[in-house]
This record gives sequence, C-alpha cells and structure tokens, in this order.
Amino acid sequence: MKKDTIYIVMVLGIVLMHTDLSFAQIRANGSSVYSFLSLPYSSRLCALGGDNVAVQDGEISMAMHNPALLCGSTDKVLELNYAHYLQGTNLGSALFGWNFGRSKIEKPAAEPDKPNYFAVGIHYLDYGRMSYADEKGNLTGGEFTAKDMLIDIMYARQLGPQFTVGVSLKPIMSFYESYSAFALAADVGGHFQLRDSTLQIGLSLRNIGWQLKGFYTEESGQMRESLPLNLELGLAYRFKHAPIRLHMTIHNMQRWNLNYELTNQPADDSNTQIQWYDMMFRHTIFALDIVPKSDKFYLTLSYNHRRRAELNIKDQRSLAGFGIGAGVRIKMVQIGFAVSQYTKSNMTYQASISMDINSMLK
Repeated sequence: MKKDTIYIVMVLGIVLMHTDLSFAQIRANGSSVYSFLSLPYSSRLCALGGDNVAVQDGEISMAMHNPALLCGSTDKVLELNYAHYLQGTNLGSALFGWNFGRSKIEKPAAEPDKPNYFAVGIHYLDYGRMSYADEKGNLTGGEFTAKDMLIDIMYARQLGPQFTVGVSLKPIMSFYESYSAFALAADVGGHFQLRDSTLQIGLSLRNIGWQLKGFYTEESGQMRESLPLNLELGLAYRFKHAPIRLHMTIHNMQRWNLNYELTNQPADDSNTQIQWYDMMFRHTIFALDIVPKSDKFYLTLSYNHRRRAELNIKDQRSLAGFGIGAGVRIKMVQIGFAVSQYTKSNMTYQASISMDINSMLK
C-alpha cells in the first residue's frame, strides 16, 4: 500500500473515532464520501429528526434538503446556524434568500408577486485538532486539522399557488491534513400543497454528482468515491382545528439495505441480521409540531428509528434517535434551539437565528 494511502486511512479513522465508531470494526453498506451532507444544518432540521423535505413555511434552511421549499417568505432572509457535535467538532452555516420576477403591478391575481426564488448558503464542518498516530494508534507527535465545506446555490420556481420545483448546485470541498478532495453535486426537488396548506408533500433527490478530485491517486489514476445519493419523500399534515402538524419523511428510497457490516463477526451471525419491518422503519423519520396559527413559535418532537437502532447502547439509557426543538419569532427575528443525541456521553446542541431584512428596512 502506498504511503499516501496509509496516511489518509489513518486520518479518516481518527475522524470516525471522534464519533465513537470503531473504524476497524464497522463498514458502511455502500461506499460513499462526504457523509457530512446528511447532517442537519439548522436547529429546525435537527428538531425534525435530522431530515425533512415537505414543510414550506419560510424557514430558509429547509431548502438545503429540498430546494423547492424556497418560497415567498424566504425573500431577503438571513439565517445563521451553529451546532456543537463533539469535543472540538463544530458545524456552522449562513444562508441568504432573494426573490425576483414579476412586479406587483404586472401580477395577475392568481400568480405570485415574485415566482423566482433564489438562495445561497455557505456551510462548514470543522473536526478540530487531532494528534498524529501510527497504524497501531501510537501517538507520533504533532497535530493536524480536518474540515469539510459546502457552497449551496439554490433556485426554485413557483408554478401556480400549489406547485414549486427547485434545483441546487453544490461545490463540495474537504481538507484532511495535507489531503484534499473536491466534488460537484446537485439536488432537484418538487413541492405540492393543498390550497389551505393542511397537506404538504415534498420529493427530493439529493447529492447527484461526482467527485472530481479524490484524496489520493493509485497506479490506475485518481481514486474517486461516490457521493451519498438520497431519494426522499416527505409528508406533512396540519390539522385545521388544532395547532398540530404531523410529519413523516422516507429517506434513502433508492436502496433498501441500510445496515452496517460488522467485519469482526460472521456474516450469518443472528445478532447482525435485521428483520424486514425493522429495516422499513429505518427508512422513516416521524415528527410532531405544535404550531399555532400565528406562527409566532413552534415546539417539535421527533423520532429517527435508524439513528436509534445504530447508536443506542444495550443495557444503557440513551435518548439516541429522539430530538426536541423550539423556536420563537420576535418581530423580524426568529430564534431556534434543538437538542439531539449521537453518542452516549454527549448531547448535540444546535442554535439558529433568522432575520427578515425586508422588515428591518421598513
């Protein structure tokens, strides 16, 4: 094995060990890079179980999982997000929306004022400083850093009062020690809602693209890895006479088996086999919103069965798989906060602040 290959395996191993997963003992089903693309980049998404492609309510960060969720309420909205995952591991993002198109004077009564929705976001995941080590885990002195970055350029078009379609372009960059990689990806999505907005349906195909530059080269040339493709369907139903909205998100519809292979156990070990009904629920995320008609605040509870099944520790109490979050709007500013659990000893906290620049300029 080449020297550069050994180093990159060491780097990725240390990064994965930051998440309390043993790189030597598990291997994901399907080999893909840039797994950080699956993280929730805002407190709202975190509270909804980490993923949602159906709710179009003016929260601009929702468009990061389905660009068709941009809408009239995301015009000139600035949103800042921050999350602390583990010691030294931090996530941050900034998004801004801008709508354009037909003026109010030219607008037919049945069509929106500005049917073209645009947004741009910059996101990063910093794994912090890590120590050099050899293949046996012995520290060799010195430290290095590892970072993932993403630029998200989103566009959506409203096709009448009930349909919206969207697309996003995403340059992706990773810098691990002295190694770097670059990829170009795209998302496409659609959104439908009833006229009274009680039922919303979203469909999104995320991370279509290629790694243009891999972390290292082999004798055959550049080593390129696949991106984490994800086909998702979401439904959200809001009761007419109660401030309650129910969510269901079905993710990774393009592949059935979401299991991890335990490389230190026999493949036919009954402890590693997953029943079909368990696997079915690993594709689903459920959430409940308490949202008054005034939309001045929200309270959200969620359950992500895949996260629960993979991160729950036997014979130990854990909140893995559960998420809770709340948000409040004070005039032109909305503040959100969410909590979830990824490891036995650490809670993940995410905070967001969203500012309506239009209202501030009036």
